[in-house]
Amino acid sequence: MSRLNVTVEDEEKERCPAAAASDTPHSLPQRLDLEASVFTMETSPSPSSNGANLLSLPWEIVTQIASHLPAQCVINVLPQVCQTLGKVAEDRVMWQLRAQNLSGPRALFPVGPKEDFDWSKACLEMEQLIGCWTGQENRVDREEAEGERQEEAAGGANGEVPLAEGNLEDMQLDVDINGAVEVGDENVQVQSQNAPDSPHLIESSCTSSPLEHIILPSGHIADVNCVLLLGGTGALCASGSRDRNVNLWDLREGSRGTLTHTLGGRGTISTHRGWVWCLASSGPLLASGSFDSTVRLWDLEAGGAERGLIQCKAAVLCLSCERDMVLAGTHDQKLSIFDTRAADPLVKSLRLHGDAVLCLVSDDQYIISGSKDQTVALFDRRAGKLLQKVQLSSYLLSVCYSGREVWAGDNRGLVHSFSMHNSRLTPISHFNIHRSLVTGVHSSPGTLYTCSSDRTIKVHLPCAPPQTLCTLHHQAGVNGLSVEGGTLAIASGDMNVEVWRPRI
Repeated sequence: MSRLNVTVEDEEKERCPAAAASDTPHSLPQRLDLEASVFTMETSPSPSSNGANLLSLPWEIVTQIASHLPAQCVINVLPQVCQTLGKVAEDRVMWQLRAQNLSGPRALFPVGPKEDFDWSKACLEMEQLIGCWTGQENRVDREEAEGERQEEAAGGANGEVPLAEGNLEDMQLDVDINGAVEVGDENVQVQSQNAPDSPHLIESSCTSSPLEHIILPSGHIADVNCVLLLGGTGALCASGSRDRNVNLWDLREGSRGTLTHTLGGRGTISTHRGWVWCLASSGPLLASGSFDSTVRLWDLEAGGAERGLIQCKAAVLCLSCERDMVLAGTHDQKLSIFDTRAADPLVKSLRLHGDAVLCLVSDDQYIISGSKDQTVALFDRRAGKLLQKVQLSSYLLSVCYSGREVWAGDNRGLVHSFSMHNSRLTPISHFNIHRSLVTGVHSSPGTLYTCSSDRTIKVHLPCAPPQTLCTLHHQAGVNGLSVEGGTLAIASGDMNVEVWRPRI
């Protein structure tokens, strides 16, 4: 600490006497309408009184200086310097200032209640998101341009046939459920397993990018409807497709991941008998839902061995897992709760909506579900009763619940934000993010990811309005996404699973 023995206060006063007079530490929280600091001038933890080192400065100045350090440094490095500097990470005002600088002075952040909000985690996630994704779309554009040049040079020798485009909304929501299996058979588009990779599927070789972009080896022969990262760090990936199969991938193997196997029981030629529409997991339990009106259970600790089968009465459109409990939303307007340990797994069947249940999310207390009847329902699992129904002018297709805020995407390209407080779901606003169905949403205290059938994936800071850091353009509609440990995976309408992950 001897290098810091300089007269910092005198030097600052000489350089900027006006600012020193007007921007006093006490005035800063009042001007920014922030909470009071955990320390005050009178209780400053500074052990020195000679005015000759950093810790002799008022605590508000110390935290101001720390606000210019990376969040990772404040959380992990300063506590190792000394006990006093370690307390910087406990100062809520410092984290609020940092969050305001990151999200912008006019943005609402967080959109949910500030009480018990994890400011340090939010700031750390926002800084990591900015570092990884800012400018990523420009790098992707350069890669695509290089791919096009390679394709032109090859003279179109690969002879690719363009994929036929359909109305995804019609296929997703107005399909005849009773004939889903037959429709799936007629529309399966087979891709040669021996065909060389197209230029747009070539792995990125741009070492300057903080993210590695890979396309998993061809494993499906029809559109991939859903994807789910597993293992806590995104080491494993499951994908469900209209080819009726669920594939399990190990992203740690090889430069582009390895298909470990296709899930299935004895004597079956595919995972399900209809389109696989949704996936969910909790610990070693993996659940897959299908248009064949079943939920199949798999044991990840046993290499994906079959664990059980749950028979529903209609197509399964969405799933959620909590420990050994599985929740399923179906086309017959029901939301069913199952205990996977019981011989008769059905615990309760709820009819909260007047149309198909298209999306749901849950924790140990609440269930939040969206339906084609344009309502959002909030159900209290502990009290066993419906708490609230919110009427919208559109219907939700995707929803994510993180702590005390909810983000959801609808059929018109809008992304909705809700605040969750005192068992009430309060709509905050909605934002024009996409031009078509918002098929996937993921949020956390400091991140927001969305994808759409408009062929884009967008990465945002989760403020209101969302601050978009990156827009990735895809050649086909994007049917879903999953985020875990900084890794992003998408389910694509061109039969592929694509992954963006931090470089090691």
